Amino acid sequence: MSAGKKAEHAVKRAKGKVKKDTGKAIGDPYLESEGKGEQLEGGLKQAGQNIKDAFKR
Repeated sequence: MSAGKKAEHAVKRAKGKVKKDTGKAIGDPYLESEGKGEQLEGGLKQAGQNIKDAFKR
């Protein structure tokens, strides 16, 4: 996986975690669920890149 993509996915996951935790702290279920979604999306993209890398080897 290229370093740029890896960093991009890690940032997406971190951003999602911050949103999720903020939503939970202030009692905003919409922000919390949006954060969970971003966290999941970043994780799935990272997993997809790992699979691509495994087939390249």
